[in-house]
Amino acid sequence: MILLSKRDGLNESINHPRRSLGNRYRTQALKFLKLVDEDEINLQWAEKNSRQSILHDFMNEENWKTLLEIIILTRDEKAARVLFEDFFTILGRNPEHLSQLDGIDILDSAMKIFESSLLVDPLNPDKWWRSVGNSDKSIKNFVERMKILDLTDYRANILFSRRLERLRKNSHEDIFLELSRLILAQRPNNHEAWNELGRMYERRREFDLAWNCYDQANTHYPRGKILDMFKERMHSRLDGGEISNWKIPKTTDRVIFLDKMRNLATPGNLERIEIDEGISDIDKIHIFRSEGRISEAFFLARKIAIEGNEDMLEIVNELMEEMNNV
Repeated sequence: MILLSKRDGLNESINHPRRSLGNRYRTQALKFLKLVDEDEINLQWAEKNSRQSILHDFMNEENWKTLLEIIILTRDEKAARVLFEDFFTILGRNPEHLSQLDGIDILDSAMKIFESSLLVDPLNPDKWWRSVGNSDKSIKNFVERMKILDLTDYRANILFSRRLERLRKNSHEDIFLELSRLILAQRPNNHEAWNELGRMYERRREFDLAWNCYDQANTHYPRGKILDMFKERMHSRLDGGEISNWKIPKTTDRVIFLDKMRNLATPGNLERIEIDEGISDIDKIHIFRSEGRISEAFFLARKIAIEGNEDMLEIVNELMEEMNNV
């Protein structure tokens, strides 16, 4: 059983129309659930609508709770385990969460596990920030925990990007910078996160780093014209005398940036397997792809393309397509 599609428009933000659809499907699910005693088929319709509600808005806790209630009614233990595995994937495949599923009668404990998980990791970013409470200890714990999580799933990447936005808005800029790079290393096609990171560097007048981020955002979302808008702002600054002699970063600097991102691409809870340095970079890309290390392959391919190998652009495009389908 597949709970959610692996890919549902990473390049479109989780916006209000989608939330509205999520609410609408959940409301329909609850209506069918009330009619279960009249006809068993209503339970199937309730489940179908409930799954659609999560598909449209996976950050709404009530959508998950409704589906879990339906699964408990059907006494489908396999479906319950699939739900939790998917839910914990969004929370970064936290080993502490997954261990809760070991050796238990999951149906009888399902709602308790779900609610206790939400106390620690609310899906709503504002609720999460309130639970952190701007406590130095809580924030430190979050930073250390996030460093070991697997955030390669696009939904996990979006969820933690939203959390980092709350940290940034509450004056934790250095943490935002550090952890945004981690998020983007694991899933480089999160163009919104690249854009936010670029804006932060631009505000700090670290223009080379800002350009590198906007360049990445533009690579994954060219119709946003993010890089063009940055160039226009830079020209305005040059004309206005704010800065002088700024130029696009040198190839060597861009290569260093991409190498640093590639080194962050392996989730912290996994061992980073090094590849023999005697192997060519192109062979390394093939190895990375065969092992499912798509982010590492992407950063390395972009590096080679930037260094002048135009044939590598096709590989870059193929890797972006692979990321979009995972």
